[in-house]
Amino acid sequence: MTIRWHCLPFEAFPPLILYDVLRLRAEVFVVEQNCAFQDIDRQDLEAYHLLGYNDAGELVAYARLFDAGKCYAEASIGRVVVAQQYRHYGLGRELMRQALAHSDALFGAQPNKIGAQQHLEQFYNTFGYEQSGPMYVEDGIPHIPMLRNLTP
Repeated sequence: MTIRWHCLPFEAFPPLILYDVLRLRAEVFVVEQNCAFQDIDRQDLEAYHLLGYNDAGELVAYARLFDAGKCYAEASIGRVVVAQQYRHYGLGRELMRQALAHSDALFGAQPNKIGAQQHLEQFYNTFGYEQSGPMYVEDGIPHIPMLRNLTP
């Protein structure tokens, strides 16, 4: 499976890309996870958006990237999502590799902080993230803060 990656600031979004992003996020975060929450949180305006398209032109992977000081004191990656039918092909790992590479290219190599769903802790550990605080519940889902420091 070939995925084409694009990274855009919010102001460069044509309406159809914005529609695809909001549809994918709602499909997974609202419907699949049965979680009513305010997805459109104005943080999209401050983010770069990493978009992964399959050969048919469908958005199948997505994350938003923030420079230090926008969400946390550190750079951050959020709204990490892969369409359900494209999981189990390693696309989540490729999405995180792309997100970290794009974050470093955009903002410079620096520590990166995320608010991870707790059940994904081991997944994020494989990218160098470590739990950096106590568990908290966000929108009814257990989360943990995780920090990826630069290796010396």
